[in-house]
Amino acid sequence: MRGFGVEELLACYRRGVFPMAEARDDPRIFLLNPDERGILPLHEFHIPRSLKKVVRQDMFHVTVNRCFDAVVNACAAPGPGREETWINQPILNLYREMHRAGHAHSLECWKDGALAGGLYGVSIGAAFFGESMFSRATDASKVALVHLVARLQAGQYRLLDAQFTTAHLERFGARTVSRHVYAAKLDDATDHEADFFALPDGLSGHQLLQSITHTS
Repeated sequence: MRGFGVEELLACYRRGVFPMAEARDDPRIFLLNPDERGILPLHEFHIPRSLKKVVRQDMFHVTVNRCFDAVVNACAAPGPGREETWINQPILNLYREMHRAGHAHSLECWKDGALAGGLYGVSIGAAFFGESMFSRATDASKVALVHLVARLQAGQYRLLDAQFTTAHLERFGARTVSRHVYAAKLDDATDHEADFFALPDGLSGHQLLQSITHTS
């Protein structure tokens, strides 16, 4: 897309539209505005009991924006059960620009000094648009999601967009809403301000779980 950059992409998000590619090696970008949208209600977030145990044990060291490019590249790479991805080179380039402009963020999970998992997304006002996640170690991406929700709750976010619901995300409370309902939530969230960095770094897993509401 000639002339399609950060400002154009931000305008798309504000309209409820997001980019995808048909395949990793397809250079085209498509803009999607599906009839139904997946969201993760921030104050109805559910953490399975087994995952709470993993979080409390501090099995992973979690950082923010330490290696955004590495996270996006890992999300774009094929893996077991995910032989094809929707993240092509133009999309990689766009999100790197978004990160440099301060609109896109990553969370990284480290184990034994190696990048074990993570996620990235876009922040506009009090809306966070989750884009993709990856895991190289059991539960790494799930722990990253728990840390993201804690951060969004602390920063007074109003919307966590998951794009589409999956059986995996439904375990955490994700649900599908109509385009009309989503548009109202989006307008409300982007009309308010939030702080992605409100949560202090270095919290223990126990402290993190205490900071999250409605985790039963």
